[in-house]
Amino acid sequence: MIIKSFKINKSLIWLCISSIALIVILLICYFVLTTPILPVSGQTEKYIYSNDVAESKKKKDYIKWFEFKVSYEVLDKTSKLDINSHQKNEAVKYNWVELISYLACKYQNNFSKFKQADLDKLVAELKSGKTIEELTKKMKLYKYYFEGYDSALHEFIGEYQIEIKGSNSTEKKFEEKYGLKAFCPIAKGYSFSHYDDFGASRSYGYKRVHFGNDLMGNIGTPIIAVESGIVEAVGWNQYGGWRVGIRSFDKKRYYYYAHLRKNHPYAENIKEGQIVQAGDVIGYLGMTGYSTKENVNNINVPHLHFGIQLIFDEVQKEGPNQIWCDLYDLVNFLQRNRSEVYKSNQETKDYSRKIDFIDSNLPD
Repeated sequence: MIIKSFKINKSLIWLCISSIALIVILLICYFVLTTPILPVSGQTEKYIYSNDVAESKKKKDYIKWFEFKVSYEVLDKTSKLDINSHQKNEAVKYNWVELISYLACKYQNNFSKFKQADLDKLVAELKSGKTIEELTKKMKLYKYYFEGYDSALHEFIGEYQIEIKGSNSTEKKFEEKYGLKAFCPIAKGYSFSHYDDFGASRSYGYKRVHFGNDLMGNIGTPIIAVESGIVEAVGWNQYGGWRVGIRSFDKKRYYYYAHLRKNHPYAENIKEGQIVQAGDVIGYLGMTGYSTKENVNNINVPHLHFGIQLIFDEVQKEGPNQIWCDLYDLVNFLQRNRSEVYKSNQETKDYSRKIDFIDSNLPD
């Protein structure tokens, strides 16, 4: 076999290398010139994400978990301070949510540690001219507790108008008031019993815990809207039977009333989209539920299942990480404000509130 020798052309090799280098340099220049300069780290989101994605990321900064643990005693004492200071037009007007949130910080949300001296000291400092912002400046969790308790109790105390009874005028007259404007879910004059059953085990359908407070009473007892809002859900649910869901106007609270009466569960005019006011009759106590078939009594004891869900972001409404409140102490607290009712329709035997009420928070 004959192998022919050949000489390497060095000039040709250098030409190839130079050409490749030039192409690489041109590509780098093109990339640099056509790519926007990003800002410093930590500020890149608004450049590399669309507005929708950026907004979505912002929305993720909301409370994922909150425990409503304020005691009856603290609800009672702080509400009186708030209401009395406004009714008497005192120089310093207290906000019960601020007082509760301060104490929640002090006790790590364990209100069994409550001492009257702690509340007295806080009130004295506020009376002296200090602001709640000054007093909570070093409390890292104050904003968290305030947002949580404000989301739960925001519209419970405030301004409203109530009908004046006994007036000779044919036209209804109202007077403006400041005070507790949330109502007990059971109408005035009707007895009920309950215990702290939040978190108890339930097994129908699947094993789960109880996220509400069961109020045992007689079938047909008028059920009352605790807070003003918009009816968001009516109809049958295999777990709750005939139920109604009412959303607060600020959309932060969802009120759930379940196991309503068979055949006639709802008060007149209750439908999705309907505005109801605190103290209105919305339905009647029963024992429906635990059935895939509608209008079935499958609950052992007649009762109202009452629940309040806190919603800090809309994804929580139907999501897996819902936040429901332990309402035992709150229901006891609300028994001081019960709506008086009367039979307004003899034919349907429906009930209505006896004293009209106008919530200052009604939408225009």
